[in-house]
Amino acid sequence: MLRRLLQPVWVLLAIIFLIEAWLWDHLEPIVARVVAIIPLARFKQWLSDRVDALSPAMTLIVFAVPVIPLFPLKLVGLWLLTHEYWTSAVFTILFAKLLGVGVTAFVFDVTRDKLMEMGWFERLYALVMKLRAKAAELVDPIKRRIREIIKGNGEGWSSRTLRLIQRFRKSVHEAR
Repeated sequence: MLRRLLQPVWVLLAIIFLIEAWLWDHLEPIVARVVAIIPLARFKQWLSDRVDALSPAMTLIVFAVPVIPLFPLKLVGLWLLTHEYWTSAVFTILFAKLLGVGVTAFVFDVTRDKLMEMGWFERLYALVMKLRAKAAELVDPIKRRIREIIKGNGEGWSSRTLRLIQRFRKSVHEAR
C-alpha cells in the first residue's frame, strides 16, 4: 500500500533528476561553444594547469566555489516572488539555474580527473550515474505513453481521458 502511494513521489523525483541531467547534457556543449567563442579557452587551460597542481581535496573546493556567487541571484529571484514580480522572478530563477548548471558543467569538465582520484567521490559519481539510469528506467514508460497519446488518433485513450477532453472543450465553448 505504502509503495503504491509513494510511486508518484518517486516518479516526480526521477523526472526532476532527469531534467537536471538533461540540462547538464545540453548546457555542457553550449558552454564549450561559449568557451570557444569568448577567450575562455585560455582561462580553461589556466584553470586546468592550476587544478593539476592541487590536491584532490583542494580541487573539490574549486569545484564547489562557483556555485556560491549564484546563491544571491537565487535569493533575488525569491525576493521577486515574494513581491509578486512573477515574470521577473521566473526568469531570474531560471537564469540562475541554467547559469549554475552551465558553470558547474564547465568546472567539472576541468576538475573531473582530480576529483575521481578520491575514492568516495568516484563512488558517489558512480551512484549518481546509477540513479540517473534508474530514473530513466522509471520515467521511460510514462514518456512512451505520453508520446503515444500525443501521436495517436484517440485509439487506446482511456475513457477518462476522453471525458476530460470533452469536459474541457465544453467549458471553452460555454465561456464564449
